[in-house]
Amino acid sequence: MEILEKVKWGFIGCGEVTERKSGPAFNMIEGSCIAAVMSRNIEKARSYAERHSVPKCYDDAQRLIDDPDVNAVYIATPPSTHATFAIMALKAGKPVYVEKPLAANYEDCCRVNRVAELTGVPCFVAYYRRVLPYFNKVQDIVASGQIGRVMNVQIHFSVPPRDLDYNRTNLPWRVIPDIAGGGYFYDLAPHQIDLLQQMFGPITEAEGFTANREGLYQSEDTVSACFRFADGLPGSGSWCFVAHDSAREDAIDIVGDKGSVRFAVFNYTPIRLITGDKREDIVVENPSFVQMPLISQVVGHLRGLSICTCDSVSATSANWVMDRILRKI
Repeated sequence: MEILEKVKWGFIGCGEVTERKSGPAFNMIEGSCIAAVMSRNIEKARSYAERHSVPKCYDDAQRLIDDPDVNAVYIATPPSTHATFAIMALKAGKPVYVEKPLAANYEDCCRVNRVAELTGVPCFVAYYRRVLPYFNKVQDIVASGQIGRVMNVQIHFSVPPRDLDYNRTNLPWRVIPDIAGGGYFYDLAPHQIDLLQQMFGPITEAEGFTANREGLYQSEDTVSACFRFADGLPGSGSWCFVAHDSAREDAIDIVGDKGSVRFAVFNYTPIRLITGDKREDIVVENPSFVQMPLISQVVGHLRGLSICTCDSVSATSANWVMDRILRKI
């Protein structure tokens, strides 16, 4: 891998995630800057460039990748294009940081990994929760033995439909399988599955049942699953994206033989630790731009200063698990 003195990013895509979670961080990290941005809508790209002081804008991904002032590429488009853009950049010799999931299916993840291996160019994936303080605290609690030996893991997620879900003529891309890889499950579950695999190792068995209960869109709106990690630890999950507001829930329970810990994946409510007759609610703050710690690791890796392990190979397992649950493989 070529060591970069300064990482000069080209963004493919400039939607909501680049505004709120990631974009500004690329300019805030030492040795990193945004050199160009691309959108199919050139006015959108130009607006983003002006608001964030980005020197160049494009409406063609290949032109951005070929720009000599760009030496690394951030892909922030819907999953159906992740593999294509990642492979284009890798073949051009430019490292990639791609939004999760790595691709819209397990097979495309494998294609990206093959190209990364053949070219020797790294591809990283934005599973930024791996390095956030909130989740590091959960992992510390489990590793310290406070809840004893872990016996079971349970994912609980329920939300009501979003307003856009009722607009049949203009549905959000996240519920269109050809674009997203599935429905909201494929958009949200990767973070939960990836986190659990970071804590407990790879999931080697997974099965699921899906349903479309409300009929608002083509993809599944309800999912139930069971899975098992390589060491035999069993787990289960339930996801409902058409629940009543009173049933709203975002939680993972890790159950041990001496206690339990419950935490949220998306709303960062206090971590609840129960041991014996003691209950403790632990508040952990995350940075304003939640992707900043991971992007900092990626930049350090590309500059030869550190190692980032959040790569495309480690990210592929989440797609395998989701595809097994949805019975795509």
